Amino acid sequence: MIKFLDLQKINLVYQQEIEDRLLSTFRSGWYLLGNEVSNFENNLKNYIGTPQAIGVANGLDALRLIFRAYIEMGIMKAGDEVLVPSNTYIASMLAISDNGLVPVLVEPEMDTYNIDSSEIESKITSKTKAILLVHLYGRVVFSEALTTIADKYDLKIVEDNAQAIGASWNGLKAGNLGDAAGFSFYPGKNLGALGDAGAVTCKDEELAKTIRAIANYGSNQKYINIYKGLNSRLDEIQAGVLDVKLKYIDAENQYRREIAARYIQEINNDQIIKPEMPADPNEHVWHLFVIRTSDRDKLQKHLLDQGIQTLIHYPIPPHQQAAYAEWNQLSFPKSERIHNEVLSLPISPVMTKEEIALVIQNLNDYN
Repeated sequence: MIKFLDLQKINLVYQQEIEDRLLSTFRSGWYLLGNEVSNFENNLKNYIGTPQAIGVANGLDALRLIFRAYIEMGIMKAGDEVLVPSNTYIASMLAISDNGLVPVLVEPEMDTYNIDSSEIESKITSKTKAILLVHLYGRVVFSEALTTIADKYDLKIVEDNAQAIGASWNGLKAGNLGDAAGFSFYPGKNLGALGDAGAVTCKDEELAKTIRAIANYGSNQKYINIYKGLNSRLDEIQAGVLDVKLKYIDAENQYRREIAARYIQEINNDQIIKPEMPADPNEHVWHLFVIRTSDRDKLQKHLLDQGIQTLIHYPIPPHQQAAYAEWNQLSFPKSERIHNEVLSLPISPVMTKEEIALVIQNLNDYN
């Protein structure tokens, strides 16, 4: 069986270094907000190129905390609107609505699957306060046109960077393009922990200070609570694991690009729509390699019968979920088509050349 993602194999590559960190943390007797978190935050902000990095409990909390901090700082308020791509994972919307803000859905481009920048301005109202950019599947979405729109309407640009750590645009890393960014280190991400973990990067020191306080029960001084806060802290164990793996992220991402290049060049089946390789390969880290086909279930079964595991990211668009029943009558044709047709192929830094060739062969044999 070619697994979609062999997490055990991925982490065993760094077994000794990870075990050394875990043992060191265990023996230290300090398990929260200690040296491991501080070291990882420093290394992350240096890698991304931002002045601030804050470790938090998970990727959803990273985004929730950004919007909550903007509310506490008086920059946003309940009822304000945030533009968000209509085909993203539901966590992007949850981070907005959980803060009493209103997600406004914008259709994606069909060639990149990222938010269609040409549709953004028509969605802006007097209540719009931010654009949530999702670097979906690992591909950066950014442009000078986006910054022009944000400046024109005084909007914050928040990045959902759950899938694109290490990607860059014009030499700037994703996570350093907008005003703030949320990261997920869920085990299956390009930089994955051994459990849930996340982070926020930003340029604004006051924003970072507010996020740190909210994430720590609303307190920046023990037993003095200035906000009705949360408990969303990155623990020492996960920080140590992430710090080990951060050193290798560029090499792993490069191997993902090499796999993607082979898939794009060697999969030749007119029933399969392949993603495009950006003109600048650094704009994509291929967290997912997503193809489309009109009979997705048939293709998935064909591959499984040949011992190749695939996944669907994501089968139901957010506007058709019961959680957002108020959207169920809305129509987003591009998103609906994407969610009906997409299939994610195996891609990881531990795939062998033989496994890659087998995936390609079976896709070419499909009819």
